[in-house]
Amino acid sequence: MKKIKLMIIAGEASGDLQAANLIKHLKQINPRIEIFGIGGKKMQAEGADIIYDITNLAIVGFVEVIKHLSTFKKIFKHLENLLEIRKPDAVILVDYPGFNLRFAKAVKEKNIPVIYYISPQIWAWGKNRIHEIRKCVDKMIVIFGFEESIYKEAGIKVSFAGHPFLDIVKPGWKKEETLKICHLKQDSIKIALMPGSRKKEVEQHLPCMLRSCEIIKNKIPNAEFIISRIKELDLSLYDKIIHRSEIKPHSLDNKPYDVMNIADLVIVSSGSATLEVAIMGKPMVIVYKTSFLTWLLAKNLIKIPDIGLVNIVAGRRIVPELVQFKATPENIAEESIEILSNHKKIHEIKENLGKVKVKLGDPGASSRAAHAICKFLNL
Repeated sequence: MKKIKLMIIAGEASGDLQAANLIKHLKQINPRIEIFGIGGKKMQAEGADIIYDITNLAIVGFVEVIKHLSTFKKIFKHLENLLEIRKPDAVILVDYPGFNLRFAKAVKEKNIPVIYYISPQIWAWGKNRIHEIRKCVDKMIVIFGFEESIYKEAGIKVSFAGHPFLDIVKPGWKKEETLKICHLKQDSIKIALMPGSRKKEVEQHLPCMLRSCEIIKNKIPNAEFIISRIKELDLSLYDKIIHRSEIKPHSLDNKPYDVMNIADLVIVSSGSATLEVAIMGKPMVIVYKTSFLTWLLAKNLIKIPDIGLVNIVAGRRIVPELVQFKATPENIAEESIEILSNHKKIHEIKENLGKVKVKLGDPGASSRAAHAICKFLNL
């Protein structure tokens, strides 16, 4: 029987993870599927032929992207050639809209079906983009319920799969084990620091977070701090920043859910991590800083009042977010102390986070996405 060839394009570590889970379920449904494309080690582990590991280009911001334009152009051209050489039966694009929406146009010109998993955030950047999507995407698979109606109204074939985080956001250890491993006290106030998954984010956020911890420690003497480190980043990056601070947080590598599990509060970089914290039901303060030019451009393009995904899904601000000039050590400390000293506020936040979790759908998103793809392609 003829093998089914699918090209999958995923960028960054998060895309690699979601694409890998998707591949696993696709192959369970149809073992004849052959997969090649762009991604990382997790996709490779599921049997994908990785042409280029784009997770090495985990960059964010307009200015940063411009610096890597020549690399992206080379990759793009190579992928266009592969469409001719390997002739995939369909192309599946996973998140990564800056690259993937451009590539979708090139794929459509060759009359190859285009499936998009994890929709571009058109609700943040303005809905005009949806007209371009309609021209080059044959099937959209979304992870937020509110996105489904947006695409239906635009006449785009769409399926709501639910959020894949519901299957993976689970601590590996019991709280007592984590406390023992991290040498933390049972009765202290524990604050987790999650400065981001990219080098630039850690450089921008961690110094500010640590300075806020110094202020918090003065007000809450029994506070202890723990940082969730990303092993894929050079760990000396964290060490250099921590060395300059009075606060020496405990650390745990590649165990974000265990870090969240023991935390009374999480100071977290804006992004998908805010949803992970929400699923764990932990109060949080969202922080985000970027280069001035990137911030200026984004400020004029973003069409919604909040940038924290947890607040966007909630439909209102349920946890504080401090962006750019508001992301000062003083403001972060003030918001953190206000939450930690108010039991009524903690209860209210946890209640609202529970509602956000319900809105994310049911577990099994990757499986539903794989079934939607196979049904669409008649596999």
